[in-house]
Amino acid sequence: MEKSGIDRDIEFSEHDTTDQQSQDNDLILRPDVPVWRIAISLTLLFLNYFLAQFDKFVLSYFQDEVVTSLRLSQSEYGLLSGYATGIVYALLALPTAYVADYTKARVWVLVVSALWWSLCVIFQGLSYNFWQILLARIGMGIGQAPVEAISVSLISDLMGKEYVFFGESVLYVGVYVGEAISAQIAVAFARTNTTWSTALIAIGIVGIVVALLVRLCVRDPPRQSSLVNSTYVNHLGKHASDWSTSQKMGQARTDIAATFRYILCMHSFWLLTLAAALRQLAGNVFGYYMPTYLSTLYPSHPNLLSRYGIIVGVVGSVAVLLGGILTSAFWARTKMLPLYLSGVGGMLSSVFVLLMVFSRSIAGGSESHGVPVLYGSMAAAYITAELWLGAINSLIALLLPPRYKTFGLSIWAATQVLIYSAGPEIIGLALKDVDSSSQAYLDKTRIALAVIIPIGYWLAGIGFLSALPLVEIDLQSSFEAPRLDSRRMAGFSSFAVVIGGMVIGLFVASLVYRT
Repeated sequence: MEKSGIDRDIEFSEHDTTDQQSQDNDLILRPDVPVWRIAISLTLLFLNYFLAQFDKFVLSYFQDEVVTSLRLSQSEYGLLSGYATGIVYALLALPTAYVADYTKARVWVLVVSALWWSLCVIFQGLSYNFWQILLARIGMGIGQAPVEAISVSLISDLMGKEYVFFGESVLYVGVYVGEAISAQIAVAFARTNTTWSTALIAIGIVGIVVALLVRLCVRDPPRQSSLVNSTYVNHLGKHASDWSTSQKMGQARTDIAATFRYILCMHSFWLLTLAAALRQLAGNVFGYYMPTYLSTLYPSHPNLLSRYGIIVGVVGSVAVLLGGILTSAFWARTKMLPLYLSGVGGMLSSVFVLLMVFSRSIAGGSESHGVPVLYGSMAAAYITAELWLGAINSLIALLLPPRYKTFGLSIWAATQVLIYSAGPEIIGLALKDVDSSSQAYLDKTRIALAVIIPIGYWLAGIGFLSALPLVEIDLQSSFEAPRLDSRRMAGFSSFAVVIGGMVIGLFVASLVYRT
């Protein structure tokens, strides 16, 4: 039987899968990186990722100040926190991640990206109107596009498969530390009358320093073989070292097609992507609107945001690390624990989120009695919900073709961004004519938080649990990428059309109704 064009270009022999490392820089079965280098690399990748997340926390905690100083409407604020960076992120993540994989220069691409987004964050701090900060955030989205995918990809090759889950969890601690530090900065700046722009300028300067340290100290490790013990997967993208430039360019096009084909044919990838996107949508709404809502709900507690940040930072960090530790500890017994942590954890957390939103009502309208309910339910919400990030991203990284895992991770992340960025856009449009200091604003925000977050958590949970048998199929050692049939292509095309229509519709509506 004649091979297809893609299969013909992926020639391999069966014995290659057991080679430790071939002369043409083939995959390794297990990394042999010194512990001290792993520690330094994890620390710097964590700092870089933490700073790349930090700007959204500034927008969240300084929402009123940003809106007032730049004279923004709620629709404009929703645009800045939603698709202003989301669309650019999705469009640029794929080509930059592909370049990082094809050139085998993941660290260099990461450094250049970090320098660029750091400069754009500084320009955000220097903005004086909506269009200036919008353009700066679009530029920042260009730089931030490959950061997560490259960081996850690098960590997945630094240590053995069973320890990758803990390593990735260390990276995602940056999300919660950023939240905690933002809260403390917000309180300190409020007391000293320091502007929000100062925080952004400081972040940009520190980002430049960290980017240079990454270039000096982090090395691009050899690629680790896939968790899917398939010759097709582990040989996808394997090149001969003596090829001419034209042959390499031709193979580059073939690699893109082959990687897309493999991902499209995975049984679990798209369901997991949709589930993670819904989970992130709920979290995005939580992060952008919950702090302002709670500070308005409890006006006589000026330290609430500070304590909120401490709970998020401490409990969230403990939770994500615990998720990585549990997955690594039970790795030999089951590969499915990340799906249970992601699905069941979010469903349980939705109950505590509702207790947070209605904490003052539960306490009979009393602020003093409502605050303990708020803090307790918040801690419970985070310890159950945040077990998932490091574990699920590690599983995805290990399921993808090793030589193009960064590219695959960028598809995973970019699709999620296009979906979860809709959350702030929708709320921004719903609140476009509402004064942020009014009771109507508080009531509408309460409804949005109480509806969007629990529904997002439950739909995501159903998706993760439904993916269990599909992941088992993808892990089978005999897995080979099948031909793309018309049914599968029609399904993917419909999915793409729906997502594209949603993005365009919400983005245009935000621009039209931004005033």
